[in-house]
Amino acid sequence: MIIDTHIHLDDERYEEDLDAVLERAEREGVEGLIIPGADVETLPRAIAIAEAHENVFFAVGIHPYDLDGFDTACFDEFLNHPKCVAVGECGLDYFRLEGSEEEQAEEKRKQAEVFRAQIRIALAYGKPLIVHIRNASHDARVILEEEGASRVGGVLHCYNADEELLVLAGQNFYFGIGGVLTFKNARKLVQVLPNIPKERLLIETDGPYLTPHPHRGERNEPAYTKLVAAKMGELLDMPVETVEAVTTRNASRLFGIF
Repeated sequence: MIIDTHIHLDDERYEEDLDAVLERAEREGVEGLIIPGADVETLPRAIAIAEAHENVFFAVGIHPYDLDGFDTACFDEFLNHPKCVAVGECGLDYFRLEGSEEEQAEEKRKQAEVFRAQIRIALAYGKPLIVHIRNASHDARVILEEEGASRVGGVLHCYNADEELLVLAGQNFYFGIGGVLTFKNARKLVQVLPNIPKERLLIETDGPYLTPHPHRGERNEPAYTKLVAAKMGELLDMPVETVEAVTTRNASRLFGIF
C-alpha cells in the first residue's frame, strides 16, 4: 500500500480521465491520496473529488505564488471539513524573484507574512503543514522554528536535499520524496536520502509535475509512485514492500488517515 501525500488531482489536466487515473493508482496499490491546497479557486473541485472518493483527502493552503488569494476567512470555511487533513501547501519560494533589490525584499516579506499566518492557522486547528520550500531553506527553517510549528509538524514537500533542513526531522517534520529521486541529475538528493530517518520518509508525486523516469515528459500520476518506492528501496537497500509499509505508516501517523 502507498499513500500519495501530494497530488494535484484538482488540476485541469486530470479533468477528462480522473476515474481512469484513480483506477490505475488502485491497481498499483495506491490506496490513499492527498490533494494539497494551492489556490482557493481550485478548492471546490478538490473538495468535490475528496467527497466522491473515500480514499482521497485534501488540504487548505495558499502557495507562495498565489499570495493575492490569501484570506483567513476562506480557510475557516474549509478547515472543519472531515476530509481536510492539513494546512498547505504554504511556504517560501525565491526561485522566481524579479525586480529591484527593494522589490525582491518586499516579495520575501509578503511571502513570510502569509507563511507565518498559515502556520498559526495550522496551530489553531491542530493540523499538520504541507510546506513548499524553493531556494529559501534558511528563511523557511527559521520561520518554522520561530512559530513553533513542531507542535503540529508536517511535511517538507518535494524535499530539496538541503542538509540544513534535516534538523527538522527532530521537530516533527517529514520529508516528501517524489519523481526527482529518479532523475539523473538528482545526485544531491540521492546522497542525502540515507541521512533522513526512515520514520520520516513520505512518498508523493506532485502530479501532474515531476514525472519520474522513464516517463519524464508525460503527465505525472499516482500510479508512478511505485517507481519512486522502487528507487528508494534500491538506494536504501530495502525491499520495496518495506518502503511502502514504512512510508504508509508515516503518512497515516502524520495525517491521521487509515
